[in-house]
Amino acid sequence: MHRGKGMKFVGDSRISTDRKPNIPKDYSEYPGKTEAFWPNFLLKEWIVGAVFLVGFLCLTAAHPSPLERIADPTDTAYVPLPDWYFLFLYQLLKYTYASGPYNIVGAMIVPGLAFGALFLAPFLDRGPERKPTKRPLATGFMLLGIAAVFYLTWESAAHHDWEASKKQGAIVEGADIDKESEGYKSFEANTCISCHGAELTGGPAAPSLVDTGLTPEEVAEIAVKGKGTMPAGIFKGTDEELKVLAEFVSNAKTE
Repeated sequence: MHRGKGMKFVGDSRISTDRKPNIPKDYSEYPGKTEAFWPNFLLKEWIVGAVFLVGFLCLTAAHPSPLERIADPTDTAYVPLPDWYFLFLYQLLKYTYASGPYNIVGAMIVPGLAFGALFLAPFLDRGPERKPTKRPLATGFMLLGIAAVFYLTWESAAHHDWEASKKQGAIVEGADIDKESEGYKSFEANTCISCHGAELTGGPAAPSLVDTGLTPEEVAEIAVKGKGTMPAGIFKGTDEELKVLAEFVSNAKTE
C-alpha cells in the first residue's frame, strides 16, 4: 500500500481514514463468551421488562387489590394475614422454635441465613459450567430454597380459615342516612360521630351502627350505661334527645 492512500500516520499507530460503524460482531463469533452489553443485552432486558410491566399494569387495572375495613386494634378476634409472598415467613413464625420467646430466630436468623446463602452463592460456586447437573452446590441450594418456600406457603394457605377472614375484614356498607334529621344532629352533638364515624360504619375504636338489629330501648340503654369498650356516661343530652337518637340508630339500615 502506498503511503497516503487510505492510511494516515499518528505517531507509531496507523488509523484508517474511513470511519466504520461501531457494530459488535455476531454472538456466534464469540463461542463460550457473553454477548455485547450495549445494545444487545440491554435491549433484551428492556424488552422483557416492558412486557412484564405492561402485564402487571393490566392485572392491576383488571383486578384491584382487595380492601378490608379500617383496622381495629380492639378486635382481638381478627387474624391478620400478610400478602402471599410473605406467607412462607408467616408460616415459619408459627413453629415453636421460631415463635414466642424465639421470635428473633424466625424473624431474623433463619431468613438471614437463607438470604446470606443466596448472597454467597456466586462465591461458593464459581465454576464455568452452565449445566445444572455439573453445578451440584448451586443447584442444590436453589432447589432447597424453592421447595422450602413452596412448602411453607402451601401450609399457611391450607390451614387458614379464609371464610372467617373474609367476614372479619368485610367493609361495612353505609346506611341511608338523613343528615338533616334530628336524630343525626343528636348523634353528632353527643360526639358519637368521633368514634362511630359520619356514616355510622364504625372505626378503629367502635363498631358499626348499621343494621345492628337493636330496638330503640336497647340503643338508649347502651348510650347511657355503655357496653364493651364504650364507657358509661358518654351521652350528655336530655331524655328527649336520647329517644330521638335511639330511634335514629335503631333504624339505620343499608340501602
